[in-house]
This record gives sequence, C-alpha cells and structure tokens, in this order.
Amino acid sequence: MATNFTRKLTVEICNAKNLMPKDGQGTASAYVIVDFDGQRRRTKTIFRDLNPQWDEKLEFLVHENDSMAAETLELNVYNDKKTGKRSTFLGKVKISGSTFVKAGDDVPLVYYPLEKRSVFSQIKGEIGLKVSYFDEELPPAPAPEKSDAPPPAAAEEKPVEEEKKEEKKEEKPAEEEKKEEEKKASPEKEKKEEKPAEENAAAAAVPPPTPPPSTELEHPPIAQQKLMQEKLIPADHSKHMEIESKIFRKISSGNSDRRMAFDLVDQMPFLYVRVVKAKISNPDADSSFCAKLVIGTHSIKTKSQAANKEWDQVFAFDKEGLNSASLEVSIRAEKKVPDKDATEEISAGTVSFDLQEVPKRVPPDSPLAPQWYSLEGEGSPGNDIMLSVWVGTQADEAFQEAWQSDSGGLIPETRAKVYLSPKLWYLRLTVIQTQDLQLGSGTPGPEPKIRSPELYVKAQLGAQLFKTSRTSIGSTNPTWNEDLVFVAAEPFEPFLTVTVEDVTNGQSIGYAKVQVTTVDKRTDDKSEPRSRWFNLIGDEAHKGYAGRIHVRVCLEGGYHVLDEAAHVTSDVRATASQLSKPPIGLLEVGIRGAANLLPVKTKDGTRGTTDAYVVAKYGPKWVRTRTILDRFNPRWNEQYTWDVYDPCTVLTIGVFDNGRYKHDEADIKKDVRLGKLRVRLSTLDTNRVYVGTYSLMVLLPGGAKKMGEIEIALRFSCSSWISLIQAYANPMLPRMHYVKPLGPAQQDILRHCAMRIVTARLARSEPALGQEVVQFMLDTDMHMWSMRRSKANWFRVVGCLSRAATMIRWIDGIRTWIHPPTTVLVHVLLVAVVLCPHLILPTIFMYAFLIISLRFRYRQRVSITMDPRLSYLDGVGADELDEEFDGFPSTRSVDQVRVRYDRLRALAGRAQTLLGDIGAQGERLEALFNWRDPRATGIFVVVCLFASLMFYVVPFKAFLLGSGFYYLRHPRFRHDMPSLPLNFFRRLPPQSDRIL
Repeated sequence: MATNFTRKLTVEICNAKNLMPKDGQGTASAYVIVDFDGQRRRTKTIFRDLNPQWDEKLEFLVHENDSMAAETLELNVYNDKKTGKRSTFLGKVKISGSTFVKAGDDVPLVYYPLEKRSVFSQIKGEIGLKVSYFDEELPPAPAPEKSDAPPPAAAEEKPVEEEKKEEKKEEKPAEEEKKEEEKKASPEKEKKEEKPAEENAAAAAVPPPTPPPSTELEHPPIAQQKLMQEKLIPADHSKHMEIESKIFRKISSGNSDRRMAFDLVDQMPFLYVRVVKAKISNPDADSSFCAKLVIGTHSIKTKSQAANKEWDQVFAFDKEGLNSASLEVSIRAEKKVPDKDATEEISAGTVSFDLQEVPKRVPPDSPLAPQWYSLEGEGSPGNDIMLSVWVGTQADEAFQEAWQSDSGGLIPETRAKVYLSPKLWYLRLTVIQTQDLQLGSGTPGPEPKIRSPELYVKAQLGAQLFKTSRTSIGSTNPTWNEDLVFVAAEPFEPFLTVTVEDVTNGQSIGYAKVQVTTVDKRTDDKSEPRSRWFNLIGDEAHKGYAGRIHVRVCLEGGYHVLDEAAHVTSDVRATASQLSKPPIGLLEVGIRGAANLLPVKTKDGTRGTTDAYVVAKYGPKWVRTRTILDRFNPRWNEQYTWDVYDPCTVLTIGVFDNGRYKHDEADIKKDVRLGKLRVRLSTLDTNRVYVGTYSLMVLLPGGAKKMGEIEIALRFSCSSWISLIQAYANPMLPRMHYVKPLGPAQQDILRHCAMRIVTARLARSEPALGQEVVQFMLDTDMHMWSMRRSKANWFRVVGCLSRAATMIRWIDGIRTWIHPPTTVLVHVLLVAVVLCPHLILPTIFMYAFLIISLRFRYRQRVSITMDPRLSYLDGVGADELDEEFDGFPSTRSVDQVRVRYDRLRALAGRAQTLLGDIGAQGERLEALFNWRDPRATGIFVVVCLFASLMFYVVPFKAFLLGSGFYYLRHPRFRHDMPSLPLNFFRRLPPQSDRIL
C-alpha cells in the first residue's frame, strides 16, 4: 500500500548557554546552521550575547520515512563576524534519528553539550533543542487527463528499474539544456579544482553556502519522484533539493573537519592500548600486579600496584615500527623472594589480539569504550582485564598523555611541549635628587672630615645594575634628573634597590627598597607617574636614618621589549595588552620530518646516533616537538598555529639533538644544534601552502657543515585583507619608541638583559628548554665581532652598489652608441621631455608600473634556507673561524693585548651592524622591484598607477611648489610619528634574515 502522508521534522532551537567568547571582546554573536537529509536551514544572529535566545522553529522534509532512524541531524553554531571575515566555530551537535519523538504537547527540552570539531578547538557551552516529527496527509491527486494512464497504486507497484527507464525517457528532451549548463559551469569548476586541498580545508571553518545547480547528479530520491508525479512539489524545487542533498552529503561525508588540525602533515598510524584495571580472583596480599604488553620484540609494563587497583595508562606504538601481527597483554604478579634482594614474576593470565582486526578511530569520534576480557593460561581462572585497543593517529586526544614508542615512553625530556616567554616590561627609574644625606655615616672614625662629596646613585633589579653619572657639589642635596631603564618580567622581582654611594671613600651612604608590585603602570607619555620620597638606610656599620631620596618609578607598557635580534623579530606589539590590535592572520606550521641527519654522539660506545627534535619560535610562543630517538630520518608530523599581528615578522625553526635524554644529574649534557632556518612572513603568499625540504647548516670551528635536511609545511592565512594592507602604513614599533626613543646603545644593553631573563625563565620550565637552545634561537651572539659576518655585510653593500654601477655603465653605453637604436630612442625621449616637461613624472611612474608588473611572472620564489654564499662561508679562513668562536673577552693573549683586542672587537661589532643596516636599505629597495614581498610591491604598483594619473592632471610646477612648501613647513604642523612612505619602506624585507 502506498503511504498517503508526508513526514516532516521540526527542530525548535530555543537557546544556548555559556558559549565561548570569540569576537575578541568577551562576547559572541551566535547563529545556528542545521543540516538534515541534504537540507540546510539557518537561524537569525543574536548579537553580543553568550546566552542567546532564538526560539525559532525549522522544518525539514523526511524523504524516506522508513530510513529516518538512520539519518543524523547536525547543528553547527558559529560566531557571526563582520562582512569579509570568516565565521568562527562555536561548537556542534549530532543527534541520531532514532531519538526523534513524535510531535505532541510534551516534547521535552533537551540541552546538548557542544562538541569540538578538532583537538585544538576551544569550545564550551550547551544548546537547548526540541526535536519532533509529525505526519501530514497529502491532498488527493487530480484526475488524469488521459484514461490510459495507470492508477496511482499501479504506478507505485512498478519495479524501480521500470520507473528509472521511464524517467530517463522523460528526461531525454532536457539533455541538451543540461549540456549547455555544464559548459557554463565547467570554468568555475576548473577554478575550484585548481585550488589546493589545504585551502579547502582551511575554508571548512566557514559554513559552506548552498551549492549551485549541477547536472552531473543522479535522479532524485523516490519519495520526491512520487511527489513530482502527484504534482505536489514543483520540478525545479525538487531538482534543487536533490542537488543540495547530493553535494552536501559529499562534503559532510569527507573528513574536512578532521583534516583541519593536521592538514599540513601526514597522518601517522599508532596502535593505542588503554589498560584500565584488572580483576584478580585470588590475589596474594604480598604481591603486586602489573600488565605487560608484548608486540614482537616490543614490550612494556604498566606500573606495579596492589591487586584490583586501576592503572588507566595509555600506550601508543608506532605502527610502522611493529614487527608482529599480534598483541599479547598479560598480568604479572610480582612477589619478593624471601631472604633475597630479588622479585619473582608469575603469570596471572594472557589475552591476545590480532592487529588486523583492531578497529580504527579518527577524532572527533568518541573514545572507544574499554571492555572486560577473560585471561587465559595457568593460574588465571576468574581473572579478567579491562582494556581497549584501537588504531588512531597523532591527532588522537590520547596521544599526548600516552606512552610513546618512538620518543622513549613517558620521559619528560622527550615529550612535545609548548612554552611561553615571560611578559616583559621596561621599568623606568628617574633619580631626581637627595636631601639630608648623612655623609659621615659611611666613614668609620670619631669625626668625619669636611670635604666636597662626589656622589652617584646605583639601582639594582635582579641581576641588572645601572648607575647615574657622578655629581660633585659642595652641598648635601645633589640633583641628577637621570633615567635608569631596566627590564622587568612577570612575575616581578620583589624589590628594586636604590643605593647612594660616595666615590671619595668608596662607601655606601644608604639604600632604599622599592616594592615593584606597587609601581605605577603607564601606556603613553602623556600621564606623568607620581614621584615618591624614600628614606635611606645606612649600611651594616652605621644602621639608621641616612637621608632621603626623591625618585619617580613606573612600568612602561607602551614599548615593545625586544628579546631577539631586531632584524629577525617575531613580535612588535606593545607590552600593555590594551594597545594590541586584533590579529590579522594565522600562521600554521607543519613540522613533517627530517632526512639524512648526521650522527652527533655514540650509543653504547659503538655506533653513532641522533635523537632529534625541533623548536619553533614566533612571538612569545615556543613549541618543541617530541624527540624521536635513534633515527637519522625522523618523522614528527606535528602541526602548530600562531596568531599573526604583523606580516613583517620572522618565524625561526631550529633542529637539535637531545643531550639531556637519560643524563646524569651531576653531568647534564648540552643539546647539540643541527641547524636553523628562518621564514619572513611578508615573503609568503596568503592562503598558499609551502611544502619543501630545506638544508640544515651549522657553523663549527672547522667550518660550515651540512647536518641534514628538514621538511616543513607553511601556510599564512589572512583573515582581513584590509587590515593586512593597513599594516604596511603603520609604524614598525609602538608609538613610544618614536615619541620617547631609547638610544641605540641602551637598546642593545636592554635587549641582552631581556635575552638573559627569557633564557633563565625557560630553563626553569619542566622539562627545561636549555640555555644553549634559547640562545641559538634568539641569536644572542649576533652583535659579537666576526670577520666572516663583516665580510658578508660588506659584500651585501657592494652588491647593492653594483646596481648603480650597472646603471652608470648603461648610460655610458648610450653615450658611446654601443646600441644605436637605444641611443636614438633616448634622443627622442629627451626631445619629448624638453618640449613637454609636465610628462616627466607621469612617464616615470607609468614605466615603473609597466616594468614592475611585467617582472611579477619572473619573481624569485621564496627561499627559506640559509644562504651559504650570502653568509660568506666559503671565503673564511681557519684563523678567522678561531676568532669567531673565541670567547668574550679573548683568551688568546696576554692581559694588555686582550684589553686592546676586546676594545677593537666591540668597535668592529658596531661597524658590522652599521654595514648590515646600510646593506638592508639597498636590499629593501631591491625587494620592492623584485616582488619579494608581493603585497608591498602590489601596493607600490597601484600607487605608481594612481601617481601617473595624478601627475597627468596636476601640473608639475604646482606639484614642485607644493612639495617645497610641505618640506619647509613649520615644526608646529609636523607629526611626531614617522611618515607613511618611511613606514612602508622600513617594512620591506631585507636579506638580513638569511645571514647564517
């Protein structure tokens, strides 16, 4: 019998609670997208509310009544952003069709917890729903015009194959229209197929729109065909529903959500075994029990404990390294042998698993439930073990907590970790004056001599010590008005110690302690911090009141505290969080693996080995991969993300050998550097995946050496093109660096202080990030004297000047008629310029626009590896290398020569930096014309085009007069910040980040 009703599903979306704030302001603008059986509905957006109330009812047509229980209702909650920005994910819910209830007066309101889409999703909250279905009777079909047509019942009883044949015959006249539609849709389809799969995975965070009509699909479902035959659904509407159903099923059936967390790396299969607990029927009170897992030559035990206690341990075996097809899990009873310092193991039963039959699990599927298994063997009647076995990947939630076979198990020094640099502040101490100093308190003896004191003030914060200038006056109230700037890290040091000292007798007059937690914070130069008086306390010999000192102390939050070399900085934000702008993009780094690593140590005293791991640093976030033990071709396949606030920043990646693995407490070995590479984000195209293998070079006392290769994948995703373009017009550093700048020498000293603080804090982590690792990543020795670096910087300058020499030779070639057609053309151009001087600037900018635009196709691709030729590694001698690896101060000569040599090295180091800065300016100009930074060059090309049009309209004389007046304007009308062209030029990428 044919059904005379159609079934509809009603989803009432009531409200949500405790959603995750996603708009950067502590709130979220939520909306819901509901998908069922190929149909999609969307609710309205509730703006800026973490507990939104929708109260909307959405209806869906159930195509197959009998298969409704097998369908799944999926709800995705998104945060609605402004126009042009992708919506962010707030959570999802999947409801099986078997739980749907029939509509009535008592449809329950059920709150479902929001689920994650990937392991790195930050989701919380729940959503309240009422889901029910109802049956609606169909109106009687109109009487057919021809009496030859079969009755509806007979038509429904036809075999499915006959129905398909008839439908194909009816659809034949429309085949020509379908072919035309296919031709129109094919260009769009080819463009979509040209996009890399990684872009599609990244775009999966945005709910896909309703797909356009297509003609390459099969026939609509039978339920819709019946409704079409009965003329209850228009043909066009049914076709649209069919297309939407097919395409959406194709999207939802894939693993796009699962690829988002690890889409830049390969999925690595791991065999997971979770051992929960065991049930021992007749336990011995003196015995302890453990579970032993054996796969071929691999074996591992759980911790030993009393009977019937939980282990709840997870083991992850690298599936490619397994040499057996079966897993054996046994319970071992360990009992101490009387009168002997030994233990005896007795088997309490074994259970085996065929690895070919182990189920697979891919997140976000729920974890596999553990089961009880009966143990077999002698002495095992009634003994059971609860465990679960599955095959997963490194994306599994249990991977981080599991014992890992490729990284030495549960050793902390080999685990993957994320570190954060401490938040750094500049602490400014302004020493104003002192009063009522007891100058005799520091001089032993009955009566102090009357003299003219020579005083100075020194201040100490932790290991940092700075002094004011000396003041020689006849009174006891000297005045300095000098600033002493320190680097302070959260949590702060308890006290800042201020001491007044007398140079005449080398004695301390008195000291005062300033509690750092009570110091005022400011974010600009407009608010003046309050000044305070502190009583000075005498030294140990003369305790008591020794005068007082007037100071002004504040924590500067408007600066960015540099803790790495300025030309490879990865963060330029101010310390104060309220001054930071929202991120403009996302950097994703996939650390895939390494190849052909060289051995750096011996194992068992017989063969060489390498235990490699990777450290990546961008901004305050450091990531460290797990250590792959004893492999020259390790595969990490770990992926990490960073928020990008400025495109003109540098990512640093270093590879090290783990020397702290299985070390003795008394003899901690250092990690050995295997190489480093840097990536400037401005040289990367947005939303493009870069996958490649890059050489690892390291400089040793014997010369440069290739230590192997590393394979990484990069993607810089832009969330807002407007914000990305605006970044090129903003100053490189926060405003305080230009309004109240710090001197170059002072900045260099503070940078080294910040480096030491970051090194010390990361060394106190667990597991520690070694001092040698942090210093190598931060380039702490970048400003030290090196003949090799000086030569490299010099040849960089020469390389830029050679472009000017080439231009001079070209002009000389025109003058000497080496190429007559070119010389004739220049004569014609000269006559045109003389006759029409107003066309000079438009012509120059138009030529620049055309020439640079044509060079886009010949632009140099991104080169991530360190450049040995640019680093001048081939022309360095043994003595120069010895000088570069020599410590500071030098230890190669007598005391007098060492002092002079060190002074020379310090001076040469500044000259070296100056040469590098000069070379960077020429390289920036060269990068502007070579599309090294495609966005910056694109902006310049557009400016050239508009400038050519503007100078065509504006007379040159008017422009020259306006430029002169603007250049000579009164200082009152000048801004205290750098100009827009200067900001743009400083953001162009130099070659300094490629110097080894």
